[in-house]
Amino acid sequence: MDKQNIDSYLSANGKYFAPSAIPVIRQKLERANNDALVSLQSCNLKDPTTILIVSIFLGGLGIDRFMIGDTGMGVLKLLTAGGCGILAIIDWFTISKKVKEKNLATISMFL
Repeated sequence: MDKQNIDSYLSANGKYFAPSAIPVIRQKLERANNDALVSLQSCNLKDPTTILIVSIFLGGLGIDRFMIGDTGMGVLKLLTAGGCGILAIIDWFTISKKVKEKNLATISMFL
């Protein structure tokens, strides 16, 4: 894959990944073929800011966890009202990192 395509992909989608993961993604993209870019552009990445907002307002119901695909924790938070609020508050500080990790795992399937 050429450098211009890699730079444009990373500038458009950099907010979906942790800053420490960007060099790793760049290396994988450099080794990938051009078909991988098409697959990556059709990949559904979650926006950490959106998930954080959902976590703040609906985290007690586990909606944030359902959105990132963590069904088990979503059900636990739903049945316990966010662990009596404790799990919901913890997620306010950790959900963005979890979303970025899920996004990295998602694109790793294509590279």
